[in-house]
Amino acid sequence: MKPNTLMADEMTLTNMPPILLDEHAIAKLLPKLNIKAELTALFRALGEGDAVQPAQTVTDFPTGAGDFITYMGAIKSAGVFGAKLSPYIVTDAKPIITAWTTLMSMQTGQPLVWCDAAALTTERTAGTTALAVDLLAPHSVRRLAIIGSGPVAQAHLRHVATLRNWDQIAVYSPNLTLERATQWQNFDHRIRIAATSSDCLDASDVVMLCTSSGTPVIDPADTKKPSLFTSISTNAPNAHEVPPAFLTMSQVYCDYLATTAQSAAEMRLAEQNHGWNADQIIGDLAGIVCGSCAQPSADKPVYFRSIGLGLEDIAMAYGIWKLAQSNDEWKTT
Repeated sequence: MKPNTLMADEMTLTNMPPILLDEHAIAKLLPKLNIKAELTALFRALGEGDAVQPAQTVTDFPTGAGDFITYMGAIKSAGVFGAKLSPYIVTDAKPIITAWTTLMSMQTGQPLVWCDAAALTTERTAGTTALAVDLLAPHSVRRLAIIGSGPVAQAHLRHVATLRNWDQIAVYSPNLTLERATQWQNFDHRIRIAATSSDCLDASDVVMLCTSSGTPVIDPADTKKPSLFTSISTNAPNAHEVPPAFLTMSQVYCDYLATTAQSAAEMRLAEQNHGWNADQIIGDLAGIVCGSCAQPSADKPVYFRSIGLGLEDIAMAYGIWKLAQSNDEWKTT
């Protein structure tokens, strides 16, 4: 049965007062959200032409003070459209990165919810990677490697922990503290803290890159096998987690064919310097979910690149809004 969590036929979007959901409200609602079902339904809608995903836009602040990315999308079956705004604010210390999503009705043009999207972004990023792992990794895989140790990496592990029968989960981060290493090992008995990235990748079937690095963090050859590699985005200029040349020897997939190649730095660099072309991308999540693109073969590495889509943010905000509507604490009708 197709997931239908995006369908709006059970509730009207007409004349609904907008609600504000801050980080505390999101924290209460998020554990109840079926993220895999929401994302699967979203990518099916995208593949069937029932959703629209414009390219994300970057707006620079004056005098080098930072920038903000706008992630937009519209989903007809849900009857909603909206945008997430994610600023990168330069300070004398660590940059400030926040995110808020506004969701609006396609029926009335009125706002439905304005929600803090920080936690939602982390979970939709990890959930998208997990969906790709579930769709692209053979069911026989047993060894998982994770590069990174922060909240995004932890979310990735939560989302993939039960997708396969992992025998070993190796984790590496160059700045891993003893306290955080203990947290990781307490999370799952299969976790092994690796001393180096090479040690982490050795013999791994799936490698999830979960960093905010602006430069490559691994040598893909360290797996010593044709593994699946997943990579995410950060706001840092030209950020990329794998060597651009790696794309020339990989079976490349992405979250959305129409926009990923223009946003992913390693793809632009691979085109400029290594003779790779975006036409070599085999497919995206919409194509994989709908069965309209080829599955990878077992004889070459697979690379999945996620840049983060406005539609993912819209789907998450819509799911959270539906939960809020069924909760007396936030109900507006």
